[in-house]
Amino acid sequence: MRSWLRDHFFERKKRERAFLENGSILLEKLIVSCNAKPIPIRTFSAQELRQATDNYANEQYLYRYKGSLEGRMVFVNRPPYKQVPADIMINDLVISAQMSGHSNVLKPIGCCLETPSPITVHEFAANGFLADQVYVSNVAERKLQPMAWGSRLKIARQIAHVISYLHTAFSRPVLHMGIHMRSILLDECDVPKLINFFFSVSIPEGETDVEAHEKIQNWFSTTPEFKASGKATEKTDVYNFGQLLLELLTGENSFRITRLPIGEDSSLVAYMHNSAQGRSINEIVDPAILAEEGGVSLDQQLQAVLELALTCTEEDPHRRPTMVDVTKELRRIERFVP
Repeated sequence: MRSWLRDHFFERKKRERAFLENGSILLEKLIVSCNAKPIPIRTFSAQELRQATDNYANEQYLYRYKGSLEGRMVFVNRPPYKQVPADIMINDLVISAQMSGHSNVLKPIGCCLETPSPITVHEFAANGFLADQVYVSNVAERKLQPMAWGSRLKIARQIAHVISYLHTAFSRPVLHMGIHMRSILLDECDVPKLINFFFSVSIPEGETDVEAHEKIQNWFSTTPEFKASGKATEKTDVYNFGQLLLELLTGENSFRITRLPIGEDSSLVAYMHNSAQGRSINEIVDPAILAEEGGVSLDQQLQAVLELALTCTEEDPHRRPTMVDVTKELRRIERFVP
């Protein structure tokens, strides 16, 4: 009995200490990021979230567990705390809360601060990662219907708009720093929802670049200039978005090429800038897209998106467009009528 009481006491103290430490970090980030404006973030107990997820029995996507809270389906994000420090989880929560008014961001509901690294709760997205409906290898493995080109183009335009919003809607530009196929979930209507604001960072006032989180190179693809200097600009997001466009076009995973004749030491971006030059668009794009009936209009759309993607992934960041210009161009391409 005494042993149980002692263990219970120490466990309660551990939860209280984590709550105070995490709460302090959360409050500080809210004050800095939101100019002291109130953002409704609910707190849940660890027990509530265990019950909501049936003790984390149903993992859906990369530590995101399907759960039910107060009659609504939710995602409970509980990664291993030794791999994901508290400040990264809280940063994701705060930035997504700032962006919660945008229809293409996965909205946060709340968090649990009682654990060494906070557990976050977001709205549910029933149709999973964009990657699973686009990557040729994933589509084949899951025996899914490949996503139609029109849907891919619409999603690209919507995600471009979200990133443009990040860059322009606040007093200081916010960089996402993690744009890729697994940073986009789809709801039951295939509306894209941007996630993974773990390493998002604001550019300081009067500056054009910022030092990003030291752990980012272990998590996400980064640009040539970031690898060289450790500093990021708005054009860092543009580069990563351009890589996303190339993946939407080809159906290839930049890190695991299965169809295109890319050498082991190359990458999708490098291949498109070098070996793919002069090739027919039909030799490059996902065969599932070519199977659609679109005629000249489809070919011109594909060529225009390819050209935009290549411009976004220029090695010199000064030659890349802004995300506002990228959004405008995608809107023009989407509405193109020959």
